[in-house]
Amino acid sequence: MRLHEYQAKEIFADAGLPVPDADLADTVGDAVVAAERIGYPVAIKAQVHVGGRGKAGGIELAESEEEAREAAESILGMDLKGYTVNRVLVEAAVDFVDELYVGITMDRGAGRPVAMVSTRGGVDIEEVAAESPEDITREGVDPAFGLHPYQARRAVYGAGVAREVAHDVAGVLTTLYDLWNARDATEAEINPLMITSDEAVVAADAVMNVDDDALFRQPDLEAMETDSYEDDLERKAGEYGFDYVRLDGDVGIIGNGAGLVMTTLDLVDYYGGEPANFLDIGGGAQADRVANALDMVFSDPNVEAVVFNIFGGITRGDEVARGINDALERFDEIPKEVVVRLAGTNAEEGMEILNTDLVEVEGTLEDAVRRAVENAEEVSA
Repeated sequence: MRLHEYQAKEIFADAGLPVPDADLADTVGDAVVAAERIGYPVAIKAQVHVGGRGKAGGIELAESEEEAREAAESILGMDLKGYTVNRVLVEAAVDFVDELYVGITMDRGAGRPVAMVSTRGGVDIEEVAAESPEDITREGVDPAFGLHPYQARRAVYGAGVAREVAHDVAGVLTTLYDLWNARDATEAEINPLMITSDEAVVAADAVMNVDDDALFRQPDLEAMETDSYEDDLERKAGEYGFDYVRLDGDVGIIGNGAGLVMTTLDLVDYYGGEPANFLDIGGGAQADRVANALDMVFSDPNVEAVVFNIFGGITRGDEVARGINDALERFDEIPKEVVVRLAGTNAEEGMEILNTDLVEVEGTLEDAVRRAVENAEEVSA
């Protein structure tokens, strides 16, 4: 589960991390009231799950009521990288002299958490890692003991953080790790962690992603789950129990298994298409589950064609084929061409069962993806 900035900052503040005074607003009037309460200057920030909000016009500074009103009117309702902005965070602007990055995530290669610090805050950390990895200091953490204070200091000094604020930054990093661990997070980061002219540290942004499988241990975070969804499709995915990520392309993708879906996404890109989503329906693709998946993909206005990639393991291919047939027969009119690739247990029997009046059937994944990409290109031509 990916928290919105305002949700993550609530959690950070409860843990004692320094965050700016802020209010959430979903109307222009509420945004102006919030700005008046906080005091100018304020930052008005779109609450959507995308990076680069500032460059895309999703963050504006306001130094007066008129500017706050204009900024809120500009941001609320805007389309920001495919998402409609329905809420803004109005928060006290930070007069900063420097920007840092601090974060905690899993080092899957090493099989343990890693704490990271960089003096290149305010920049996409993935870009920094790709272009100049030496600008990020990493400190591996033994989860049995947690992040030791000396490790936090070593990471901070190793990154080149100024001595005057190093102690406070190390404290932020330690608290962030404790929060990451206690909250079953997969990522927790502050980018940027701002340094003010009076040498205070402030979390100007907040990112926190939580392991879905651990939400039963985090009832207060689980209660935030509905509000963390970005749009109706993500909300539907949560209700249906799908692993779903909406993307920017026009080829809808449905599969049973995360690795299988990722492979399909890669092949769509390889054959010149653009994936519209990641949708993993899991095992046991029965008719109801298949119908819900197709309803979701068909509901995405960006989708022009669909590829259904199924590998039968414990679930038999003939059962999956019957589920696909039953699901598609529920639609009065199938709105998009659906290409099916079926492999694994009882795949041949499944191929014979599939209703080719409802779907296009391909024998290999490569052929299925190529056909779906061609279908999407024909529709958009």
